[in-house]
Amino acid sequence: MGIEEKWAGWGSALASAMFLWAMFRQYFSSILGDRLGVHAMKLVSLLYPYVEITFFEYTGERLKRSEAYAAVESYLSASSCSKHARRLKADSDRSGSGSGSGSGSALILAMDDHEEVIDSFSGAKLYWSSQIAPSKSHAISFYPSPPERRFYRLSFHRRHRDLVAKSYLRHVLDEGKAIGLKNRVRRLYTNNSSYDSYDYRKLGWSHVHFEHPATFETIAMDPQKKQDIVDDLIAFSRGKEFYSRIGKPWKRGYLLYGPPGTGKSTMIAAMANLLDYDVYDLELTAVKNNSALRKLLLEISGKAIIVLEDIDCSLDLSGKRKKEKEKSEEEEKKIGSEENTESKVTLSGLLNFIDGLWSACGGERLVVFTTNYVEKLDPALIRRGRMDRHIELSYCDFEGFKILARNYLGIKEHALFEKIQRLMEERNITPADVAENLMPKKVTEVAGSVEVCLTNLIQALMESKLKSAKGEEEMLEATVAKVVDQKESAAPST
Repeated sequence: MGIEEKWAGWGSALASAMFLWAMFRQYFSSILGDRLGVHAMKLVSLLYPYVEITFFEYTGERLKRSEAYAAVESYLSASSCSKHARRLKADSDRSGSGSGSGSGSALILAMDDHEEVIDSFSGAKLYWSSQIAPSKSHAISFYPSPPERRFYRLSFHRRHRDLVAKSYLRHVLDEGKAIGLKNRVRRLYTNNSSYDSYDYRKLGWSHVHFEHPATFETIAMDPQKKQDIVDDLIAFSRGKEFYSRIGKPWKRGYLLYGPPGTGKSTMIAAMANLLDYDVYDLELTAVKNNSALRKLLLEISGKAIIVLEDIDCSLDLSGKRKKEKEKSEEEEKKIGSEENTESKVTLSGLLNFIDGLWSACGGERLVVFTTNYVEKLDPALIRRGRMDRHIELSYCDFEGFKILARNYLGIKEHALFEKIQRLMEERNITPADVAENLMPKKVTEVAGSVEVCLTNLIQALMESKLKSAKGEEEMLEATVAKVVDQKESAAPST
């Protein structure tokens, strides 16, 4: 018998065996097949002395990235065992000292997919591999298919089982978390408008490096009030045990309110720089519904400031609770013929996001609302316990001006300060307007910038005062004319 005939015979026998096994699985009880599988695994364990532990990136319903997976990733990226890997992936996103500079001067090299490295610990050899579990769904469906799942697999000889369970895994997780914090670069996040909470392949947040230079030293504000805010923030950041003891989620709400240009966004940047927190700029109008809002919340890490700017303009959340208005027939026809992309986040969903059950899914978070018109907000939204601190950022006073003069012009005293103080007591002006007038407008002004800039500010204050007086006079005339008209209309006709 020739070689070709032998191979043909083996192939025919193999095909017959596969056919018989398929028929067996189809017509015989699955319990019998499962029991055979168990015995097969026992046989393999006798011949294969290695134990395997798997760390999936996402577990369960893939609501939140596994902290254990992230720690293993950081550990393997920085440990000496990764130096022997042949396939690597480079990432500069985590480089830097955490200052938020985003320079990206150093690259982080990590294991690529389907790569294996060897680690050693207390004389034991441990094998790490980076893998991807492909999706098992091949059926045609209207719903998105499950994503591929990444995971790390740790393999070691069974004689090292106690060493790995009691010492090595704790070593990896502790080292990985410390390395992750060391390499952390702060980020500014915004939620994606195309985010679909039912499609796990789409990320809810996009980010850039957080580079805002604002600090509490540069904010034009009463020093005593500023120090009070700083003390409150530091106490919060160190209050993990306190919040646990009193049974409250480790979070705190801040309401920043005041006229436009009074530094609400600058205050948020100063908070982030003081505490070394990430900033999540949540745009409610881009969130489809309450379910999507909860999913976004679960993706937010600790050490974060969640910002909702101009909350009075974000959806219909202002004023008292009102019953939903009935839609007209034309609106119903429009909704039936076109895709309704309007956000359906409700006040109830937002309140649950702030201090409901879902607010406890994570720790060390600040929730900050900003508004120009605090009187428009529903009292339930800003009560104590939700917005714990109400901070009014008002017009610039003389103390605030001196801080801006020191920042912009490098001076603490000047002959024109007395006149500026007198004018500021008579007229309101925002810190933004003061800062604008303290900036040189021409190249020729740089040499004598102090005199020129202070003169510009005085002129702006005087013009603002005249406009105010003229506006008050016009308002008074309008009021008098209205009263006269009312009297004439009420008088009996002859």
